[in-house]
Amino acid sequence: MWQIWLIIAGICLIIEIMTVGFLIFWFAIGALLAMVVSFFTNNIIMQTSVFVISSTILIFATKPFVKKFANNKNAIQTNVYSTVGKIGIVTKDIDSLQSLGQVKVGGEIWSAIGLDDMNIPQGTEVEIKEIKGVKAIVAPLQKLN
Repeated sequence: MWQIWLIIAGICLIIEIMTVGFLIFWFAIGALLAMVVSFFTNNIIMQTSVFVISSTILIFATKPFVKKFANNKNAIQTNVYSTVGKIGIVTKDIDSLQSLGQVKVGGEIWSAIGLDDMNIPQGTEVEIKEIKGVKAIVAPLQKLN
């Protein structure tokens, strides 16, 4: 019976390699523990119980540890998301109703629409509030007087 548990562990590890969830790994460990139990008893119910209980305990015991490393709030924004919050200048009048207008941000030209459908004239400094598809949603900067 130990061969079956070894095969189950191997299948679980192969599945884990193909996924990024770090969940199936614990089933592989549970299968290996059940394999060890199979050396001492031929009772399939006991082996399966060891598999289920050990896998469950390992999943819940390591969940906070995995969550600590998986949810990195200091992640560096890249690609499109790195544009949000940057300052740009309107190069073509923004008419949100007709979905016309362009903004230059860091050397890149973006199609743009105004936040809350506002129209923004050419030459105005704007902040990128969000990206929807290929359009930058922008709002004019507040001038300090």
